[in-house]
Amino acid sequence: MRYVAALTILIALTALARLGAAAAEPTTQPAGKAPPGKGERAAEFSLATLDGESVSLAKLVHDGPVVLIVLRGWPGYQCPICTRQVADLIAHAKEIEKTGARVLLVYPGPSEKLQEHAEEFRRGKGIPESFYFVIDPDYKFTNEYGLRWDAPRETAYPSSFVIDRDGIVKFADISKTHGGRVAATTVVRELDQLK
Repeated sequence: MRYVAALTILIALTALARLGAAAAEPTTQPAGKAPPGKGERAAEFSLATLDGESVSLAKLVHDGPVVLIVLRGWPGYQCPICTRQVADLIAHAKEIEKTGARVLLVYPGPSEKLQEHAEEFRRGKGIPESFYFVIDPDYKFTNEYGLRWDAPRETAYPSSFVIDRDGIVKFADISKTHGGRVAATTVVRELDQLK
């Protein structure tokens, strides 16, 4: 009986040690990576649309300012606050277009079924021609930009950037909560200040 009890305790302690080690493993971006801040150059990247077209930041800023929106993507469900933020941006698309800006929506997540989840998110939204909806498989961009959310069942910190034609970040907002999102009116105001 004592042997069984001791064995049970040993198994339980081993399991707890493994859980502790797994919890201690970093789920954040690589050390030293930090999101670009106001006044800093936005690092170059290329991501693909759902149709496989490559979209690069360098090409977009060559044509005008860029509004970079990092969504939560697929944390196991479609984020309703992301849906609301994208709808708000679409509702203000004409005002954004008047500034000459393009909007780049980044949808991150594990590569398995990411295309399928992204198509589900995009469905029925009527994304304007001046908007680009791209996917970030396995968080490559998210990690490079220091935006990987370091909590279980999370993906990326919801973030908004306004980048000028020189590739300089003129506005940056990184939310550490699900609900902290930048309104389209704020985006338009920041774009107007670039003139």
